[in-house]
Amino acid sequence: MSTSGTAAVGRVTSIWRHPVKSLRGERLTEGLIDADGLRGDRRWGIRDEATGRILTGRREPPLLFASAALDGDGQPVVALPDGTTCGGVGPATDAALSAWLSRPVSLVPAAGAPGGSAEFFADATDDTSTAIEWTMPPGRFVDAMPLLVLTEASLRAGQMLHPEGDWDVRRFRPNVLVALDAEGWVEDGWCGRALRVGSAVLAPQQPCVRCTMVTRPQPELDRDLDIYRTLARHHGGTFGAWTAVERPGTVRIGDLVEVGDRSTTSAERRT
Repeated sequence: MSTSGTAAVGRVTSIWRHPVKSLRGERLTEGLIDADGLRGDRRWGIRDEATGRILTGRREPPLLFASAALDGDGQPVVALPDGTTCGGVGPATDAALSAWLSRPVSLVPAAGAPGGSAEFFADATDDTSTAIEWTMPPGRFVDAMPLLVLTEASLRAGQMLHPEGDWDVRRFRPNVLVALDAEGWVEDGWCGRALRVGSAVLAPQQPCVRCTMVTRPQPELDRDLDIYRTLARHHGGTFGAWTAVERPGTVRIGDLVEVGDRSTTSAERRT
């Protein structure tokens, strides 16, 4: 993307990496954006050995009470609610996770395997509704696209519509959060355009379709079904932008965010 035809719209205010699907992640000061997403993001998942599916917080809410980070070798370290830590893939980690979740599970990498399958509820506010299976794209345990971009403007818009709710960014699990002065669902207007962030060029594709995950409790955040209901009533159940990578690069806190002309990336939503 050339500098002509671009307009500065804001700055990066936080960067989030979630090494293990549906576990809480880590806040970074900088991140490397590869062609398929933020390096180390959603590269592992917890597989239910009885079904072969990857567990998510949609069907297994306790996952959000554990967290994951990468060690110096780029391997996942999982911290369980009782303080137990598990380093890397292997029998010891699998045993600890299985004891915690009271079922046989394994920590598995997404790399080198076909897309993992998982389930979500037909009604995001009713855990007794029909469970629907979907297949994630190969290489990462992401729902649809490599990255999720969110703006503080959207957080403010949600807060205005549901002021009793806690619109903490951790509910929505973006990779990049952008601070800007505009109001409303700003990132919707970025879809189909090139987004320069640090030395990377991103390509927002479509608004992110939300589910029961945004309602789930986690440390310091209570369960709140009205978070999803608010988005469903006022914004088509979407929040943030599913985003592809047009040019890899490095993103840092405080980096300028610029919106340019139409993106050259034509990525399909992969579900």
